Amino acid sequence: MVVEAPKVSKPKQRRIISKVLTRALELWLKSQVEQVEELQLKIWGGDRQIITGNIPDVSLAASHAIYQGLHLSQIQLQATSIRINLSQILQGKPLRLLEPVPVEGKLLLRERDLQASLRSPLLSTALTDLVNSCLQSNRTTNLAEQLKDQQISWQRIELDTHGLNLKGTLTDATFKTVPIVVSARIQVAAKCLLLLTSLQIQTHLEQPPLKLDDFELDLGSEVELQELILSPGQLLCRGSLKVIP
Repeated sequence: MVVEAPKVSKPKQRRIISKVLTRALELWLKSQVEQVEELQLKIWGGDRQIITGNIPDVSLAASHAIYQGLHLSQIQLQATSIRINLSQILQGKPLRLLEPVPVEGKLLLRERDLQASLRSPLLSTALTDLVNSCLQSNRTTNLAEQLKDQQISWQRIELDTHGLNLKGTLTDATFKTVPIVVSARIQVAAKCLLLLTSLQIQTHLEQPPLKLDDFELDLGSEVELQELILSPGQLLCRGSLKVIP
């Protein structure tokens, strides 16, 4: 008697693996953020590629995400050539990236989200470091030395067609506070460089603002900016980056 081996449905197998993998990716992404709404994730790839842990393409769209205190209005990402630990995922272990992943995408930041993000140490510290770097690179003022021992608390951020305005307070060792206002125009200078022009800083409202030299902000070799559009109340950024495991 001849017993035929059961037929394996490859499309069904692919659907099962894709479903498990999509769920694992969703759980991993949600574990990286504090909040996310309307998360949409799609995986593209053939049976053999997915089974070996190689994913040719993943698209992601999300809105109202919060990452380390940063509020992001809308995110659209496309990742390619992804290698993951699929065999371990099927055993219930967390997802891990095995190689750097190139990602292209679009990010929309609204002014109200940036305002909420000012409470994040990640953004507030970055802004303070940026202001200090601009002052230290400036050849015409010793304000950086004067502000060295003062704490900056950022309270408001405003976006317009060309740049931004930052408003906050300076607190010295005697707990005396004075307002601080920083304004700058922003443009893409190169793939990984932002150019800040028309830089001004004001620490006494009864005095005119101090004009600073232009400043180049290096975003790192893993970042490539394609477009940066500022408009009243929002910022739109298009570009790519490489995610390092």
